[in-house]
Amino acid sequence: MAIALAHVDAFSSEPFAGNPAAVCLLPQPKDPVWLQSVAQEMNLSETAFLVRRGGSDFDLRWFTPTCEVDLCGHATLASAHVLWELGVLAESEPARFHTASGVLTASSRDGWIELDFPAIAARPCPPPEGLLAALGVEADYVGRSASDYLVEVSQESTVRQVRPDFELLKQLPVQGVIVTSASNGGFDFVSRYFAPAAGIDEDPVTGSAHCCLAPFWSRKLGRSRLVGEQVSARGGIVRVALADDRVKLAGQAVTVAVGELMI
Repeated sequence: MAIALAHVDAFSSEPFAGNPAAVCLLPQPKDPVWLQSVAQEMNLSETAFLVRRGGSDFDLRWFTPTCEVDLCGHATLASAHVLWELGVLAESEPARFHTASGVLTASSRDGWIELDFPAIAARPCPPPEGLLAALGVEADYVGRSASDYLVEVSQESTVRQVRPDFELLKQLPVQGVIVTSASNGGFDFVSRYFAPAAGIDEDPVTGSAHCCLAPFWSRKLGRSRLVGEQVSARGGIVRVALADDRVKLAGQAVTVAVGELMI
């Protein structure tokens, strides 16, 4: 049976920018080994797998080329975009995703896709051995969430110029590392995200990282609505709005290709 598959550039209004994701629409659940094999074949930072529960509710799982992850923003945004673009849902109909991180929703608003995600706190901590050496930076702040280290540096240029030692980063007991600073202009903050332990040396634009960046920068800047730029080579823009223990993430998406898995 042919299985619908789309390639989407998320957190971008143009193709070949933002963060690419594959979105696979399954008629029924598949074995995790099969899901992992497809994600490895796609070789993108994330492949999203959707199974319809009924109405606008879907089961959603995310796989990198090497492992399953508990939360992924850009592949969720890509999934909602595909459901509306292929006519699986009307664009006026919000999508509800049942995931390892609870129920996540996506709504279409004035050409942007808004995701409702959990806010993630990064609590201050001493930098672990090897972290700053791996990044080659001096830190103004280091915090840790359940899955990542958050490292604030003083200059946007430092964020842009980081060239990590990925082998050292792999040895840290976390999924990834967020490096951030205030923006020089046009945005509120900039960031990059490195996750070699999850098979992704650098993720181009990371929704889940902005679940941590939103409360961090909201406290520092005294505002709940902010715009971040992830300054990877591909780059992308993420609007964030903090509301108690939730974060609204908004971005755009472009479909690059639609096809079928013939397996």
